[in-house]
Amino acid sequence: MRHSGPITGLLGGSFNPAHGGHRRISLFARDALGLDELWWMVSPGNPLKPKKGMAPLPARVKAAKKVSRNAPIRVTAIEQALGTRYTIDTLRALKRRYPKRRFVWLMGADNLAQFHRWKDWRDIAREMPIAVIARPGYDDDAIASPAMAWLRNFRLSAAGLKNRGEWSAPALIELRFDPDPRSATAIRRADPNWADGFSGPAPRDEVTHSLIHESPSGGGA
Repeated sequence: MRHSGPITGLLGGSFNPAHGGHRRISLFARDALGLDELWWMVSPGNPLKPKKGMAPLPARVKAAKKVSRNAPIRVTAIEQALGTRYTIDTLRALKRRYPKRRFVWLMGADNLAQFHRWKDWRDIAREMPIAVIARPGYDDDAIASPAMAWLRNFRLSAAGLKNRGEWSAPALIELRFDPDPRSATAIRRADPNWADGFSGPAPRDEVTHSLIHESPSGGGA
């Protein structure tokens, strides 16, 4: 199916908190894949990650907006608005809501290593191209993962994706660049109360334009 709409990269995650590494890999992916913009999809929650130490959703969104300032990145908690719990449901809902957009799912190698644990992961791969970004310490696990054993049959170069006349999936694009040592875990360890600096009024979603409040139940993988 041919599309002519903007190409949007989707980077999902807890962003607990967002940091310069997220910004750097996003801008690298934009240039490598020819993306028009990126959406940082801040998850209300993830069953594959512990709830302990997870900052409130509004604080995580505010921190992400601060880090992404002056970049072609929109911060959204759209899963909350869509009412979806799993990534597969979120991606299908996004494609229904924005039929003219072309989406690429961006994923770190750490997520690829456990991608086979996600609900309907093969169907996720069939919904849109997946670009995997190298992450220090996780590449070997990602290469040996059950998901990679299946996805490697659909490898595509970044140039191949940009020049593709048809926007189809599955497609796996592997992006490699100089490792970035920054991590949310290290930030939390250095400042367990980082979220206190992002209290106050509810932030506004940069995609849906609605106010973002803390969610009683979270999204998932």
